Amino acid sequence: QVQLAESGGGSVQAGGSLRLSCSLSIITNCMGWFRQAPGKERETIGYTYRYGPPTYAAPVKDRFTISFDNAKNTLYLQMNNLKPEDTAMYYCAAGPGYGGPSCKYNYWGQGTQVTVSS
Repeated sequence: QVQLAESGGGSVQAGGSLRLSCSLSIITNCMGWFRQAPGKERETIGYTYRYGPPTYAAPVKDRFTISFDNAKNTLYLQMNNLKPEDTAMYYCAAGPGYGGPSCKYNYWGQGTQVTVSS
């Protein structure tokens, strides 16, 4: 059974930092982070292809960093200078593909809550 185990969420004040982790039970090429706030649609934070650099959505670019540890098969999301509007449930996802639109995010983590207070 494929598992994506997320951890690292919590509550911080605006300007603070958090690092999310996503341990994957599968080897796959496409990995990404997504979030969903109450009453809003899910949005893409960023994604990475095993053989290329990450791509970020405009609202988080220059504040968030996606990285992948091959040895641990773990995806990370470092979030700096957090803002109240970053409050959401954060999900990691993974699946096959060759980068960009070809990626199919078939597998999802359970989500971890991030709350940023002003």
